[in-house]
Amino acid sequence: MIFNKHTARKTAEVLLQVNAIKLSPKDPFTWASGWKSPIYCDNRIILSYPHIRNYIREVMGKQIEKQYGKPDAIAGVATGAIGIGMLVAEYLGLPFIYVRPDAKGHGRKNQIEGYIEPGQKVVVVEDLISTGKSSLNAVKALREAGVIVKGMIAIFSYGFDVAAQNFLKADVKLQTLGNYNSLLEQAVYTNYISEKELKALSEWNENPGEWSPK
Repeated sequence: MIFNKHTARKTAEVLLQVNAIKLSPKDPFTWASGWKSPIYCDNRIILSYPHIRNYIREVMGKQIEKQYGKPDAIAGVATGAIGIGMLVAEYLGLPFIYVRPDAKGHGRKNQIEGYIEPGQKVVVVEDLISTGKSSLNAVKALREAGVIVKGMIAIFSYGFDVAAQNFLKADVKLQTLGNYNSLLEQAVYTNYISEKELKALSEWNENPGEWSPK
């Protein structure tokens, strides 16, 4: 679920502005999964632009308080959401922790980095939602440590049905600032893409695993 339509369009605008999101239907990217994709998203780029990262942290912070109340801490998902998670925690005046994909194989062998106690409440910050698998892996680690996860907030979601199903199954509330449909609306509005490219991008989102450029 997106925050609201205005925020979703503004988020799309700033992500396209700094090339955090690139659209290339004619010369698609290849994801780690092997999928051919006409879109690539790397929200870490926003950290290099103070006015944009401040916009994202403020909107995220306000949305967290509105939707979940003020938690005891903010948890970022490594590695993409560590930076923005820290900014949101600072904005809200809260402690920050982050969750690795797996426990370290040396030292203290932590999967959760930072100080958190069982029974404390967190909101998880994520930069991007695709299938939701890695994001929900972080939630699982937090819950196993006795931490109460009030919900998750992300900058952007591809809007895949499988992600919605995964979050529902895991009983995790998800809010995002922007999503794929709002991105396409903004890209058409600014002439970033043509109507023909819009068709290709829409077809990919409906069946990303089987899509191929024409």
